[in-house]
Amino acid sequence: MASRLTGLAAALGRATVRGVPKIIRGLRRSGTTVPSGTTVPHDHRCRPAPPPGRHLVYAPEPDGRADPGEIVWTWVAYEDQPAQGKDRPVLVVGRDRTGLLGLMLSSQRQRDGQPHWFALGAGTWDREARPSWVRLDRVLRMTEDGIRREGAVLDRQRFEVVARTLRAQYGWR
Repeated sequence: MASRLTGLAAALGRATVRGVPKIIRGLRRSGTTVPSGTTVPHDHRCRPAPPPGRHLVYAPEPDGRADPGEIVWTWVAYEDQPAQGKDRPVLVVGRDRTGLLGLMLSSQRQRDGQPHWFALGAGTWDREARPSWVRLDRVLRMTEDGIRREGAVLDRQRFEVVARTLRAQYGWR
């Protein structure tokens, strides 16, 4: 049924999709088929985390599992097109009952100075050692089985600078 509703929403066209009732949009967003035909399991998608009250933790451990303080690679949905996305680096900053909380990274230089983006610098998570920026206002929830690979451990000093900013400006504890 969800695929029929997704087809219906697509047939209506982009301009009218916004007028489709919330339930249809919700079904479309929770679908597992991205337009290219590639299937991404629903529970592997990163989704926005719940409102503030989140606790920051720095606890990287060399145990093969993703831990707060580590940068991992996972599939992240685009904000404006949730059925599409790409593999990207994410800084793990904490856990909640259902998984890991993370902040996505970008190596696009135009992020420098933009609101909600913090200059993180270069690190081993990027093969070309390009500078990265971390997005502070879009918190992602990830599951352990959605992590593609570990990229690096962020040093504690840089993690603490990110943590201070999150506490001061975004309601973290």
